[in-house]
Amino acid sequence: MNGWYAKPGESGPGAGRPLSRTPSGLFPAGAPMRPTWREPHPVTGGGVASGAVVAFAWLLLFGLLGHDVPSYAWWTLVAGGLAWLAAGVLIRYGDRGVATGVAIVTAGGWSIAAALVTLRWAQTGVWPLW
Repeated sequence: MNGWYAKPGESGPGAGRPLSRTPSGLFPAGAPMRPTWREPHPVTGGGVASGAVVAFAWLLLFGLLGHDVPSYAWWTLVAGGLAWLAAGVLIRYGDRGVATGVAIVTAGGWSIAAALVTLRWAQTGVWPLW
């Protein structure tokens, strides 16, 4: 048989009536079968911008402590490391958008410090960080 149990007099799937099929998923037929998970702190543009502004101010304050290229580079390296630790905590327990802004600006600050160290090294021929 084909699995259809009909009462007497009730029509069932016969030769002219095919069995129902499970949809392939290419064209959804309704609501999803299981609930959709939503992130508690979705990444937003405002969160990324606020993280970027705070990280920029953080790196600027630490960068102003340096009086020459080597001290600027070391202060920027330390400030960036602390900022990335904060971004790691934010990724795990807080707002991922803010963590993204912090990470992006920190990478940019480190790139500027690396460019200045490289430029000084190229000008003097002496590695400036030792």
